[in-house]
Amino acid sequence: QVQLVESGGGSVQAGGSLRLSCAVSGYTGSINSMGWFRQAPGKEREGVSAIYTGVGSTYYVDSVTGRFTISQDNAKNTMYLRMNRLKPEDTAMYYCAAATRWGGIWDELIYDYWGQGTQVTVSS
Repeated sequence: QVQLVESGGGSVQAGGSLRLSCAVSGYTGSINSMGWFRQAPGKEREGVSAIYTGVGSTYYVDSVTGRFTISQDNAKNTMYLRMNRLKPEDTAMYYCAAATRWGGIWDELIYDYWGQGTQVTVSS
């Protein structure tokens, strides 16, 4: 079993920065990939960034490329999402997720475990 807890959300003005954290516990050795997803009110949940944990390969959706950085600290069992130059359209509930199955990095079906979410609000 894997447990995920997000933190670091908050309110920020456009152009500001936040760093989200995802604390991972349980059988972390079973995790093949982890990702950050977000869902804005009235919209579908979408993938934001993902990482293959074993080799550190990272992926980003076009809208955040160059602004967001995903990383992992294995010693602390924590995954991070550094968000720079935030825009109002980044406003959403952000979730971290962990996958034990192999599959498409953006396929939500491979992600077995999800955190409770942390709210990010960006004002103009």
